[in-house]
Amino acid sequence: MPTLIWSKVKDGLDPAVKKKAYAFLEKLQESDKLPGLHIEPIVGSVDPRVRTGRVDDKFRCVMFKLVAGDEPFYVIHGVWSHDKANAIAQQVRLSMNPINGVPEVERVLEEIQATARTPAPPEPTALPDAAATPEPTAPLDPASAEPVDPAPLPVVVASPPRWPAGLTADALHRELGIDPQLAEAALAASTEDALVDDVISRARVEWQADALLELATGSSIADVKVSFRLDEPVAIDKTDDDTQLVESINRHPAAQSSFHWLGTDNAELRRVIEAGDLGAWRLFLHPEQRRYAEGSRNGAFRLSGGAGTGKTVVALHRARFLAAQNPQARILLSTFTRNLADDLAANLRKLDETTTLAARPGEPGVFVRGVDQVTWAVVQRAGDDIADAVEAVLGARRTEVLKRSPDRLWDEAIDDAGAALPRELATRTFLEAEYTQVVLPNRITDPRKYVRVRRAGRGVALDRAKRVAVWNVIDAYRAKAHAAGTTNFDEKAAIAAQWLESQDERPFDHVVVDEAQDLTASHLRFLRALVAEGADDLFICEDSHQRIYGQKVTLSHCGINVRGRARRLTLNYRTTQQNLSWAMGILSGANWTDLEGETEAHTYHSARTGPVPILIPAATVTDEFDAAAQLLRDWLPHPDSDPAQNQSAGRAPEAHSIAVLVRDKYRRETLVAALAERGVTVRSVDRETPRPGFPLAMTMHRAKGLEFTHVLLLGVQEGSVPKSLREYDTSEADKADALLRERALVYVAATRARDVLAVTWSGKPSQLLPVTSGASLPSS
Repeated sequence: MPTLIWSKVKDGLDPAVKKKAYAFLEKLQESDKLPGLHIEPIVGSVDPRVRTGRVDDKFRCVMFKLVAGDEPFYVIHGVWSHDKANAIAQQVRLSMNPINGVPEVERVLEEIQATARTPAPPEPTALPDAAATPEPTAPLDPASAEPVDPAPLPVVVASPPRWPAGLTADALHRELGIDPQLAEAALAASTEDALVDDVISRARVEWQADALLELATGSSIADVKVSFRLDEPVAIDKTDDDTQLVESINRHPAAQSSFHWLGTDNAELRRVIEAGDLGAWRLFLHPEQRRYAEGSRNGAFRLSGGAGTGKTVVALHRARFLAAQNPQARILLSTFTRNLADDLAANLRKLDETTTLAARPGEPGVFVRGVDQVTWAVVQRAGDDIADAVEAVLGARRTEVLKRSPDRLWDEAIDDAGAALPRELATRTFLEAEYTQVVLPNRITDPRKYVRVRRAGRGVALDRAKRVAVWNVIDAYRAKAHAAGTTNFDEKAAIAAQWLESQDERPFDHVVVDEAQDLTASHLRFLRALVAEGADDLFICEDSHQRIYGQKVTLSHCGINVRGRARRLTLNYRTTQQNLSWAMGILSGANWTDLEGETEAHTYHSARTGPVPILIPAATVTDEFDAAAQLLRDWLPHPDSDPAQNQSAGRAPEAHSIAVLVRDKYRRETLVAALAERGVTVRSVDRETPRPGFPLAMTMHRAKGLEFTHVLLLGVQEGSVPKSLREYDTSEADKADALLRERALVYVAATRARDVLAVTWSGKPSQLLPVTSGASLPSS
């Protein structure tokens, strides 16, 4: 029986022929001599191993036949229309890099590479990888049909690549195996954008493009060798070329980023076919990502990286790997919100449907829940034994703590006990922050300890009298919650952590956390308490640039030590370089720190290229809605066109791959109604899972974790973005941190766009908006 190997190629499977492709490959797994397969060599091909097979009258499968032993091996390259498949088959070559032994599928002609960038129709998903679309025409002001003279915005200048000192093309070839001509062209690029547009996007071997991007961000050749696991030589003693290739594909650590061993497994074949290009995250990991997903460490580990760098993918593979290593292991896979946790559970099933999903903490398998759901489950499990922990955290014994405290309790506490509190401090915002950041993490239960505690980073000094006044309100708040039998989310986390720390047994053997930057100190201490300290206990994924909830925290202050066990991903797999550069302009001008309290850089690159962001100013809100409606009409797929035709016209492959993102729920509902009046239907999405059929309208917060081919950020003007920060006037530190979260929110929203990004505003544009040299902005 032939052994099948799946090769990573974008647009390698036309979605229209998935069923027929599966039937063809299923027969091939039985025998390559079955009638009807028509496995044939291509006359004049650059690689004598290349073959085509008949999927149906119109489509052909392109593959490489390797003979190593008694049965053949087929490396499946893709399925295309007859003429396109023949053209590709003539100009692709499978070989082993002579410098490092990495197996490579090389696109010999640039024209063939260009044809491989048509994206398959996507679903909204938390996972990366798509291709570029052509640049649409920037709309004009709908009221006058004349270009709009926009308000001036700060310009972000394109920066040059940050190559290691003394780097040469010869060194790139000798040390890494990068094609000499590609190396020379890369080093000649004057800017990062030029490197991606003119060199990286034309690279004939994908891993070489990725390696150059890492070097362009300042990594050394030695770093890249480790990243791509080229520092782990593979001894291959076989003499014939086919056997060497099979051995290299099977054994070389770097091969798993481009080749997936299907073997003779029909079930795996079906999963691969059904997933299509959007399932690439399930099969192929960058060697560095695989190292993090499958490596073992002596303690807690932190993985950081910008939007689209694959942190969530690594977290999913990590959970699956731990479960596969030990079926009896108790694993928690958690994140900040329930929606994101639901996405993780769905994607874990896609990754490996055989992975056992636990129903409750303490059971073997992977328990996937939002962190607040887990705290609730632990407190419920403790039952009446929770009373001691409640007393240690809140200062009074009780067992009724599961109900949620209403926000109005703070206002009532201020009214009842805030007479001595200075007016500027008598706000729910200030008191909640003080309670969350100072009182709960330090387990303060009486005023004497609060008077003495350090309040680092709070940004407003409190003398003894003010501290006593603040404590009186906190004490009143606790008394009201005690009487009602309620707690807030952070109190539950602190109580659950205190109870777990008193237990001999912890409910989990491993804890994997995604989006950790949004968690509070009490959340992180709770996660620390869920698993005993030891090898592979905590695996934390975070990105400070995407912190859109909560305040800054430091892991070491929460009992989590990751010193020497922290790494960062820099290669973006989702967003085009044009969109990414513009989005990173949002981050500039602000100071960012990671969960270890260290300065966080934001140097990320993408190997994908596409149209520049479209910036659309409008004189009035009515004009802005008119422009948005026209833009959506231009983006909607034409029902009589196939995906390739829609893509070439700048349209989305599916209606639900278009998203309109706004700052809050009120603007979302206003948008839906306004577009309906203009004959454009969009579907409002709140907590529910996005459904196909129409473009989606959602808040910027709700869109976190999703991605779309086309994204419109609407209403990004002063007064709306950032939202009013008046409630933070009490503390300059709180106000600065709130503005940082607003900046992060716009960055998160912008990076939901895989291919096409547009931004509209009415009146004065938001101070957070950048303009790069690659932005399309109408001008007079």
